[in-house]
Order: sequence, then structure tokens, then C-alpha cells
Amino acid sequence: MLSRLLLSLSLVPLSLVWSQAHAAQGTPNDGHDLAYSVGASLGERLRQDAPGLQLDALVKGLQQAYRQEPLALSDERMGQLLAQYQAQTDKADTGPDTEKAQAAERRFMAGERAKAGVREISDGVLITVIEPGAGSPATADGRVQVQYMGRLPDGSVFDQSKQPQWFRLNSVIEGWRTALQQMPTGAKWRVVIASAHAYGAEGAGDLIPPYTPLTFDIQLLATAP
Repeated sequence: MLSRLLLSLSLVPLSLVWSQAHAAQGTPNDGHDLAYSVGASLGERLRQDAPGLQLDALVKGLQQAYRQEPLALSDERMGQLLAQYQAQTDKADTGPDTEKAQAAERRFMAGERAKAGVREISDGVLITVIEPGAGSPATADGRVQVQYMGRLPDGSVFDQSKQPQWFRLNSVIEGWRTALQQMPTGAKWRVVIASAHAYGAEGAGDLIPPYTPLTFDIQLLATAP
């Protein structure tokens, strides 16, 4: 979006243009052509990510910032405008697909809460005890050794441990941290985690879509500082 685009300065297209310009060295218009190519690349990105901008004002702002001249607007005013634009863009991104995903998550979590033996240890983190344990739970800054399997709402496995794995608790998703700080060592739990305590609105690449609740079978084998 616009604020993220301005912060990134379109670095990937710029690096591509730079390499292409170097490949064509020796022509009299190298400086002009390079500047034009950078402008065209930036313009294409802006057209896609921020349509409808007033081009005269855009060029003026670009010139003044590039030349380190006094700017027509204060940093506070520009920050306010960029934040407002970002908020409007984020709101526009909440389309039918997002609403459908959020509704599906609500239905899934409601169904999980209604199952026998389920306990909600935190808002959006549900547990079912499969095997009890007797040892101490993990500490917030400690390490855990676990065996686990993670599933999507349709039951498909997206991740699992082939052998016991050590993790530092502050490096895992929030839902794991919540559960493992209450889980006795030696226990095995089924843990259902709402997307807000997992990968949220962003998801995790092609593996986990946005607004996806996750289910884990976790066995806590050992803890360490």
C-alpha cells in the first residue's frame, strides 16, 4: 500500500533497472535513460498500489525530497495523511473473501468449543487433554522439547515433527506460548488456536491462508531454561 510502498522505495524494480542500465553503458543518454527508467518503474508500481494520485503534486514532492529542499508539508501532516490512506486501503481490502474466511473461522471455533472435554484456557486457545502429565510447565523465556502435528480446519496436516524438537518458547506462535505455559511436562494435549493467536490476517505464505484457525496435537516431553 502507499505508505509501505514509499518506505520500500520500490527497491526491487530499481535494482533491476540499475542492472539493465549498466548492461547498456556507452550510449550518450545513459543518465537520462536511467532516470527515466527509474521513474517509469516507480510510476508503474504507484499506478498499481495507489491509483488516482495527483501527478503534479507527486512529482513536486519527489523533486523536493530528492533535492533535499524544504518540503511543503510538515512531517506530522504527511504522516497523518499516509496513515489515513493506509487505514482506508486496509478497510477496502476487507472484501467478500475476507468476510467468508472470518465467518468460516467463527463457525469452526464455535464447533470446537461445543465438543466434550474442551476447555478454553485463553480467549481463542482451546485444549483437550489426551494424556495427563505430572511435571512443571514451560516458562515464558524457557525452552521446550515437543512432538507435534499441526492440522488445518479441513484436517489436512501442514506440519509435524519427525522426531522430538527443541524450541525456545518466545520463538513460537502466541497460541503455543499460552498452552505450553499451562501444560504439565509429560502431557499430550489437542490444542485449537484461533488465527488471532497464530498467523492472523497475513497467513503464512501458501501454507496457511489468512484467518485460519489451527489444530495441534502437542506432547510436552521436557523443559529447560
